[in-house]
Amino acid sequence: MAFEHITTLQDAIIYFSEPDACHEYVVSRRWPNGVVCPRCGGTDVTYLANQARWQCKAKHEKRQFSLKTGTIFEDSPLKLSTWLPAMWLLANCKNGISSYEIHRDLSVTQKTAWFMLHRIRLAMQAGSFEKKMCGVIEADETFVGGKAANMHVDKRTRLKMEGNLAHGPKGKAIVFGLLDRQTRKARVKVMGSTRMYHLRGEISKNVEKGSAVYTDALHSYRGLPVDGFIHEFVDHATEYVKGSVHTNGVENFWSLFKRTLKGTYVSVEPFHLQGYADEQAFRFNNRHTIDSERFKMAVDGVTGKRITYKELTGKDTKKA
Repeated sequence: MAFEHITTLQDAIIYFSEPDACHEYVVSRRWPNGVVCPRCGGTDVTYLANQARWQCKAKHEKRQFSLKTGTIFEDSPLKLSTWLPAMWLLANCKNGISSYEIHRDLSVTQKTAWFMLHRIRLAMQAGSFEKKMCGVIEADETFVGGKAANMHVDKRTRLKMEGNLAHGPKGKAIVFGLLDRQTRKARVKVMGSTRMYHLRGEISKNVEKGSAVYTDALHSYRGLPVDGFIHEFVDHATEYVKGSVHTNGVENFWSLFKRTLKGTYVSVEPFHLQGYADEQAFRFNNRHTIDSERFKMAVDGVTGKRITYKELTGKDTKKA
C-alpha cells in the first residue's frame, strides 16, 4: 500500500510496521530532492547499507550521519515504527493524547512517552512567522493554571516557574493569542505579563500596520491606534458582540485549548505551557485538512529541532 492511500490510524500502524517503509517515508519527507549532509550541506554522500547511515565525501568532523541526525529523533533508541504512530496520534487527536495512553498503546515507559510527546510538540512548533497577519485580527489573552505555591513540585522547579513567568491573577500563567479572520489561523505565545508594552509589541511583531484589531476592554490595548492599527473593542461586562466587532473566534480557540489541558493533560507546568499551546495551534490551524496531511506537516517539522531530557526538565546545569 502506498502512503497516499493511508487515511486511518490502523492503516498507518500497518504501513509503518515495516522498518524499510519508515525509513523510505522519512527520507522522502526530509530530503525530497536527495540526501543532504546535515553538517555541511553537501549532496555528495554515500549510503552505508550495513550501518544504515550515510557518509559525506567532504572533509569535516562527523562525516557519517543517520536519518535521525539533526532531528527530534536524534539519540533516541526507539525505532521509527514507534515514533511515527505517536506522531499520527498527537497530530490528529482533537484533545491531545496523554503520555499514559502512548505508554499503553506503544509499549514504552510513561517517562519515555512523556519525552516523546514533548519532542513531537517541538516539531509542531511554527517557529518564526515571516508573513504578518493582515485584515481583521482578533487579539485576546487567557490565564492558565493555579498558584505555584499550591503545586506539588520541588523548590528548584517552583523558583524556575516564578522566575521565568510573571503570573496573572492568583498566580496563573498568561497566554496571548491572535486570530486572523481571513485564514482562520491562530498564533499563540506564553507571555510574561499583560502590560501594554508586551501586548502591543507582540501585535506589532505579528500584524501589518493598518489592520483592524478587535479586542476586549483591557486597557493595555488602548494605545493600538498610536501603533498604526484600527482598534475597536467590546466590553464583556455589558456586551460580547458589537456588529462585526468581537473576539469570539480566538475565544473558541481558548475553549479548545483549555478543554485539552483540563481533560487530557490535567496538570501542566508553566515552563512547558508553550509546547502545549503550539500543539493546540498546530491542530487548530490545520483542522480543515485530513489526518494524513496533518501527519505529513508534523513529520516535515522534525528537522533542525532538538531538545534533551535535561533541558526539558530544567536540570541542564550547563545552561542553568
